[in-house]
Amino acid sequence: MNGRQGLAIPTVLADDEAPALDELAFLLGDYPEIEIVGRAQNGPEAVQRIEELEPDLVFLDVQMPGLDGLGVINKLKAGGGPLPAFVLCTAFEQYALEAFRVEALDYLLKPVEKDRLALTVERVRRTMLEPAQMEPAPPPPNPQAVRSRLLVKSAGRHLIVDSSDVIYATIEDGLITVVASNVTGQVNYKTIEELQSNLDPARFWRAHRSYLVNIDRIREVIPWFKSSYQLRMDDKKGTEIPVSRVQTRRLRELFKL
Repeated sequence: MNGRQGLAIPTVLADDEAPALDELAFLLGDYPEIEIVGRAQNGPEAVQRIEELEPDLVFLDVQMPGLDGLGVINKLKAGGGPLPAFVLCTAFEQYALEAFRVEALDYLLKPVEKDRLALTVERVRRTMLEPAQMEPAPPPPNPQAVRSRLLVKSAGRHLIVDSSDVIYATIEDGLITVVASNVTGQVNYKTIEELQSNLDPARFWRAHRSYLVNIDRIREVIPWFKSSYQLRMDDKKGTEIPVSRVQTRRLRELFKL
């Protein structure tokens, strides 16, 4: 979650009832600080949309087919990536305790009332947009934790790779793959965050939930749709990596876009 004064909050709506989804979108249209970037009508689709769009905020129906709202949150947590803030929506009051347990930002009863939604948006505004809630700078790295070399497993071999040769790393189904100049293979770190904490923070940047990139090995910055960008990396395939919406500002700072 990233508080950002003066900017709209990228938001995903998830509800299996189309009329409820349309009504919520209509009501949120009164708030310029909320930018609806995607919708989902079942649990698996919600997970997919959240992973693709990396919103800062999600209005999430508790009861949905395929995977309920709480299951959506648990699946995202298991993926190890940064989580958005959640506002849980349901017609049943008994889920209020579950909302507290998963640290939801707020809990709305359906049908959503305009006045009650105004209170929710005010809470969102205070939490995510006010200057006091701006994301703190990361702590300085522990020099002893920064590694200049990594062990990469490839084709049954255990290879030692200089970190400067790493072009990018990506995670899928809990497995982290490192792409270096002359080798592609897996490392034993459990999350991208854990790998990043062991590398030089001045060189390695979390451009997307699923990607850690070596800034020195970016070949090209490609403008994409809706003011977003992709990175073409300096590997043999010229891999294109998306920059998440929340990291676009960092990209502009890096390259003075």
